Amino acid sequence: MDALLQFIFSGVTVGAVYALVALGFTIIYNASDVVNFAQGEFVMLGGMITVFAHQAGLPLPLAALLAILATAAIGVALNKLAIEPARGAPVVSLIIITIGASILIRGAAQLIFDKQLHRFPAFSGDDPIRVMGATILPQSLWVIGGALVVFFGLWLFFTRTLTGKAVLATANNRVAAQLVGINTSWVMTLSFGLSAAIGALAGVLVTPITLVAYDVGVGLALKGFAAAMLGGMGNPKGALVGGLALGLLEAMTAGYLSSQYKDAVAFIVILAVLFVMPQGIFGKKSTERV
Repeated sequence: MDALLQFIFSGVTVGAVYALVALGFTIIYNASDVVNFAQGEFVMLGGMITVFAHQAGLPLPLAALLAILATAAIGVALNKLAIEPARGAPVVSLIIITIGASILIRGAAQLIFDKQLHRFPAFSGDDPIRVMGATILPQSLWVIGGALVVFFGLWLFFTRTLTGKAVLATANNRVAAQLVGINTSWVMTLSFGLSAAIGALAGVLVTPITLVAYDVGVGLALKGFAAAMLGGMGNPKGALVGGLALGLLEAMTAGYLSSQYKDAVAFIVILAVLFVMPQGIFGKKSTERV
């Protein structure tokens, strides 16, 4: 029982990170139908910029804020310099552009920072909290709480604000949104900036636990994509549930089988969803009139 609870704590912690990455995928997919495979690099940038800004002498909260704002600016630049000029291209071409952007960001991070693993101090210390024979780090509570706050904040944004409703309107029908006066180009810019900021926040929260290096974004992008597909691509609730489910599956696989197999779980989830349930748990089946 103690071991099971320990695996659950580990799974929920890493699952919260996957959920934040999946939420980033969801925001951009809803606004543009593009799957942004540079999302994992936003997580990496959040952690790396915080580490080096803190080492340069900035207080940790200010370093984290700087990292989130800088990463959001990079997300906006990605949209303005790469996605927007190719707006009329097929969706597959836009996805390939995001893969190229991921490679570019990763290479730039390697040159600007270094190849080493880095971390910064945990927000509330490193002394574990004991719960029924298992332990959980205080930083894990920050990660889980951060994911829940972001999810609730996005729900309020999309359901209670005009700007959020404009994003949803653009996602539903871009042409109709333009006809009623919504600036869809600005909505796209906002979506990329918001998605990048959420990714950076995930990097800030998880770095004290998992460490960060220039190349961690690839794996996070894959697992965030798997979580988004499992929950239903484009559904924020699905991103949260899919991320937590994938994290728990990984933890149980590592605990009861072998840690060598845990990274294969994301691939298995992607294949299973494609074959059995292409729309995901909360996705809607679509029909096309011909």
